[in-house]
Amino acid sequence: MSRKHEPGREQWASRLGFILAAMGSAVGLGNIWRFSYVAGENGGAAFILVYLVMIILIGLPIVMSEFTIGRKAQSDAVGAFEKLSPGGDRLAPGEPWKAAGIMGVAAAFMILSFYGVIAGWIVYYFFNYLTGNLWTAPADGYGAFFGGFISSPGQPLFWQFLFMALTIGIVFVGVKKGIERSNKILMPLLGVLLIVLSIYGLTLGGAQEGLAFLFSPDWSALTNPNIYLAALGQAFFSLSLGMGALITYGSYLSNKEKLPGAAVSVAGLDTTFAIIAGIMIFPAVFAFGIEPGSGPGLVFVVMPDVFDSFALGGVFGLLFFFLLAAAALTSAVSLLEVAVAYFMRKFAWSRKQAALIVGSLIFLLGIPSSLSQGVLSNISIIGGRDILDSIDFIASNVFLPLGGLIIALFMGWGWKKADALRDSDFGNTRIGHLWLFLLRYIVPVAILAVFISSIREF
Repeated sequence: MSRKHEPGREQWASRLGFILAAMGSAVGLGNIWRFSYVAGENGGAAFILVYLVMIILIGLPIVMSEFTIGRKAQSDAVGAFEKLSPGGDRLAPGEPWKAAGIMGVAAAFMILSFYGVIAGWIVYYFFNYLTGNLWTAPADGYGAFFGGFISSPGQPLFWQFLFMALTIGIVFVGVKKGIERSNKILMPLLGVLLIVLSIYGLTLGGAQEGLAFLFSPDWSALTNPNIYLAALGQAFFSLSLGMGALITYGSYLSNKEKLPGAAVSVAGLDTTFAIIAGIMIFPAVFAFGIEPGSGPGLVFVVMPDVFDSFALGGVFGLLFFFLLAAAALTSAVSLLEVAVAYFMRKFAWSRKQAALIVGSLIFLLGIPSSLSQGVLSNISIIGGRDILDSIDFIASNVFLPLGGLIIALFMGWGWKKADALRDSDFGNTRIGHLWLFLLRYIVPVAILAVFISSIREF
């Protein structure tokens, strides 16, 4: 197994830069937007308890696997499996392990295509708070404002383009000067904003009910099998597992850095962000008598209505949507980097060339998703879903779980036990052996359960 660097391959300038960048990949809309409504739909505290178990038993072992594969191979998501699989660079096209990398690159394309659309909506809201346009409720209400905007054929495309231009610009500059530097600024800022907004949320009248919803479990909720599927799916989505992002970021890591501490830091801080986001949102939800399981509209319709109801709401709306935009940007950068790293190696492109071409292709791929909220809304692909939701479903419920499954099997069974323990920095320890046991037996069964449950909806 080779650990040779590819020619001209960059590395992180520091361990902190790597951890913040990996956190930036994990901390995104999944922590703030998706976590809040999924927790709301699945019982709050009981869901969070199951979610934490899933992070420890499933999420953390796969994070460690992706970091180990990336650092060992020093290559992109596809190249890593080509280097480390039996047969090396002479892999047959049907080599099963390589499929994880291919699905990761494909998932990055698909997810970023619709992620850029939603992030464009967020930037539009941030701009409207910045200009004061949303400091008071629109004449027809926030629901009509949101519906009118996303159904417009031109406006959402402009904001999607703007967001993708920012994402391309960061990846264009490089690993150290672009990705690492931007995360060193944005991630601490995200943490501060999230804490400020959560403290303000605790001053609202619904703080007691909100905290009870988050931290006092209704044990009867554990009898619902959907809570386990939702928690594992959220853990996968939140940690950016199975899409090659952590393999790619791990490949820029030097051999002197210890992987277990980095993996625990990323998984732990990512989970902390999600829970603090719940503390920020649910007190406001209960203070204003809103249904906790309000779904995706919680961010674009419900929260602006909440901000409009209290003093300095415009300021907090501004901070809230800046927080969302920054979180979306750090995750989008990691998604684009997965594809850019692959195309740089595969076609010997420069970073600038790959960033511009791949980023532009992803923007074009996202146009149908944007138009599916308006002029193409009559088109449904999977189970009555529109184009955006169908692409989300395929990437999140098919490619990511299958990619994660292959990664777990590759690490657990494809490597010699001694090599896996050495290259992961666990060594011949009880924790190392427990990690491999989870990857061999527990993780595959859990992922298959989610995958089978998901594909029933086709």
